[in-house]
Amino acid sequence: MKILILGAAGQIGRMLTDYLVEQTDHQLVLYARSANTRLKPKDTSRVTIISGNFQDHKTLLEAMDGVDVVYVNDMGNSKNTQTIVNAMKEAGLNRIIVASILGIYNEVPGAFGKWNISMVGANGIQKHSESAALVEVPELNYTILRLTWLYNLEGNKKYHLTYKGQPFEGAQVTRQAVAQLIVDIIEDKSGKYIKTSLGVGEPNTNWDKPSFY
Repeated sequence: MKILILGAAGQIGRMLTDYLVEQTDHQLVLYARSANTRLKPKDTSRVTIISGNFQDHKTLLEAMDGVDVVYVNDMGNSKNTQTIVNAMKEAGLNRIIVASILGIYNEVPGAFGKWNISMVGANGIQKHSESAALVEVPELNYTILRLTWLYNLEGNKKYHLTYKGQPFEGAQVTRQAVAQLIVDIIEDKSGKYIKTSLGVGEPNTNWDKPSFY
């Protein structure tokens, strides 16, 4: 299998690269701005590095050649998302996993939901909602990850999932857990993650705000 990581220079993108190299035998395409200078993967034998941005249709098409799964690490700009989706359609691809944020369906209850809106802002949530709508369409085999507040803790890969239509659970989750979840989704053969929008939190963290605030 060949995996394209769009936004590979981000923290989750870097962790995901390492986990896929360690846990699978897949070929990887790492795509980021100034990727050749910013990215130094541990195993170059299975990795192709491509420099480009999310609005560069031609370069995106080149990066998608022979790819089976596209992972998008940033959904904050609907124009970027539309360019990626258009490139996928032209390349004949339909499997996409995207990282978004919690709250795009007004699914975060209670004090934590109010705190989240106060921190992100209604405009920020709206931008991610618009991007998600471009992906959540019948012709794509999408998985949307609605991530709660992120932090790093080596060795903590615990995650808890809620589905669209359910109240969101979890005030925080590690980037390590998110990267592992993406690997688990890619490796899943059952199809249970296809056409799903998943709330991603850490178990037993249903608090009014993350522990690091």
